[in-house]
This record gives sequence, structure tokens and C-alpha cells, in this order.
Amino acid sequence: MTENPPIPVDHLVTSGTFRLDGGEWDVDNNVWIVGNERTAVVIDAAHDHEAIARALGDRELMAIVCTHAHNDHVNAAAALADLTEAPILLHPDDAPLWHMVHPDREPDAPLLHGERLQAGDVELEVLHTPGHAPGAVCLHAAELGIVFTGDTLFKGGPGATGRSYSDFPTIVDSIRDRLLTLPPETVVHTGHGDSTTIGDEAPHLEEWIARGH
Repeated sequence: MTENPPIPVDHLVTSGTFRLDGGEWDVDNNVWIVGNERTAVVIDAAHDHEAIARALGDRELMAIVCTHAHNDHVNAAAALADLTEAPILLHPDDAPLWHMVHPDREPDAPLLHGERLQAGDVELEVLHTPGHAPGAVCLHAAELGIVFTGDTLFKGGPGATGRSYSDFPTIVDSIRDRLLTLPPETVVHTGHGDSTTIGDEAPHLEEWIARGH
């Protein structure tokens, strides 16, 4: 009897606090681990580096990929990097937000639009999608039919743009130009809450624009 291959995407939820502009909010974050039985990358090291390390198990962590640098997405990145010796990758436009969380540490390498990362047997294409944050990125795994959107696109609409370093017209442009061009059946794995698909979210673009944020 042939064994089924391991699922290339693991998911855990960690809980903590989002802080920005003097406010604090309790949040649950999606942490995504993409790879195979030997190696993997972590997308958004949030809140609890020990829980993430347990989920990794014996796999070698090749990179900690930050969809953006709000504290709830990167506050466990440094500790996880120290534990695993994996590099932290972040788009350079999010440096101001990163330094609010980690003032004495730099990311190890930049994430740039069009760059391709190897996560086990999966290739992830970096899509720069500013708006929620200047350096926000999404990660498209074309062969899996999945895109990891961080806080750029959620089930029901775009990420919030009411705080510092965010802009609503910019996030709408990013979603229209970089995400809604993906196949409609593409599964959207978000930074918080439930997953959705590109096809489910595409019809609502004009509604988002009319409503504004």
C-alpha cells in the first residue's frame, strides 16, 4: 500500500497582542509552515516561537518569511531565528515598522517582488502588495493553487488601512493588480481568520472601493 505524501502546508494559530499608534488589541494569528518532511519555511512568526518550533519538529527551517512587519506578525521572529539559525526575510519598505518591534536587530535579507523562494518542494513567488503596510507581500505557490496574503486580503475584504503606514487606494490597487489576476480557484490563506478564494473575493472589489476604509 502506497503512503500518501505529506501535506506541504501546516497551520497553527498563536495568540497575543497587536500594538500600533498607542492602541492594543488581542489577536489570533495564522502561522503557516510550508515545506516537506525535511525542510520548511515559516510564514509570519507570531507570538510564540516555541509553539512554532514544536510544529516544525525535526525539519530544518530554511527561512522566516514576514508578510509585513506589524508586531503581531514578527514578534516571535528573532527568538525563532536564534533558536533555528534561520534567516529573517522582510521587504525593505517595512523597515520602520520592523524597528518598532526589533530596534536593535536587522532582518537578514530583503524580500523583493518577483523573487522565488524554495520551501521544501514548493516554490513561492513574492508579490509586493503594499497598502496595509508599505512592505506587505503575498506569497504565491502556483503549483499548489495557494496564495498566502498576510493582512492584504481577507475573507470579506482588504486588510485594515486606518493606521500609520497604511493607505486604502494602495491596497485596492495591490489586490486588483497582483491578486485578482491569479486563477479564481486559488485558495487564499490569510494572516487572521478563515481562508477564502480569489474567485470568492473578486466580485466585491467595486464594493470595497465604494465603501472605503
